[in-house]
Amino acid sequence: MFGSIGMPELIIIFVIALIIFGPRKLPELGKSLGSSIREFKRASNEMQRTLEEEIKIEETSTPEPKKSETPMPAPTQVSDSTTGEPDPAPVTPPAAAEAASDPDPSKSDT
Repeated sequence: MFGSIGMPELIIIFVIALIIFGPRKLPELGKSLGSSIREFKRASNEMQRTLEEEIKIEETSTPEPKKSETPMPAPTQVSDSTTGEPDPAPVTPPAAAEAASDPDPSKSDT
């Protein structure tokens, strides 16, 4: 009925309350306790409804991004693992450097 409180415990609690408050005050206390519990339940239900409505509004106003709309991450520069500095630019072989600097390869001296 009330969890681990059985009927004998409820009777003892009722008798102690009757002795402390008297037969005239006990019905008034029970009525005020009942109305307090009822008001608490009403307020908690209203709060739960409000939170659920806010969650629904939030879900409909911000749709989840699709996988195709996800931006690609920026390319990162590989660093030297020993010093933590970025690796130097790749070195071009001398022959390739000469070919790149000479606009007309048919006029070569070789």
